[in-house]
Amino acid sequence: MLKIATAEEEIRGAALMAWWAGDGAPRVLARKGPALLLERISGKRSLADMARVGDDDEATRILCTVADRVHAPRAVAPPDGLYPLAEWFKALAPAAAACGGVLATSLAAATRLLAEPRDVAVLHGDLHHENVLDGGARGWLVIDPKGVFGERGYDYASMLMNPDAEVAFRTGRIARQIHVAAKAARLEPRRLTLWLLAHAGLSAAWCMQDGFDPGAALEIAAVAEALL
Repeated sequence: MLKIATAEEEIRGAALMAWWAGDGAPRVLARKGPALLLERISGKRSLADMARVGDDDEATRILCTVADRVHAPRAVAPPDGLYPLAEWFKALAPAAAACGGVLATSLAAATRLLAEPRDVAVLHGDLHHENVLDGGARGWLVIDPKGVFGERGYDYASMLMNPDAEVAFRTGRIARQIHVAAKAARLEPRRLTLWLLAHAGLSAAWCMQDGFDPGAALEIAAVAEALL
């Protein structure tokens, strides 16, 4: 599989894929400039399909297991240029100032979390059902990392908003998956809920910045706020 980076985050992600060296991710066969040649992953199982047809809990547990693999320290220092999580959240403050409401609450949650990070690690940055592929005998493998560095709890927020709005908004689903993920990832449920609130606000800010409808992200932020 050949991937050509067209954005800064993809270049960071390529460096991260090379650093993982096939542990929890497809093997990098060659890398030059913006080009990344990857081992092709062709397993038939899909975490998104699992979540849609009744195996949502198991899909979340698998995502948490994969997160453990990619968060684990390596003998070699991580690549330069990883994005600090505080910088990753830079779009949230202006959106909160402009719109207030749940975005202001999201910003407060993010500010609190970023001020006192725990379990700092190299993060995937967009860890969800579609970014974890069936590697057959090699297990589940991540693709498309963003190259972020910060508290590992952040990486579990995106999976709670995925694989799509229909699944995410099932009655009681977010509350249940917070519990499932917190247990599987050894996290405090309340802190994970704060990360969901922060990330959903950030997702809404990105949507507004790029001209997309932020409605679903704002609704998830409101659900997280209510759970707190």
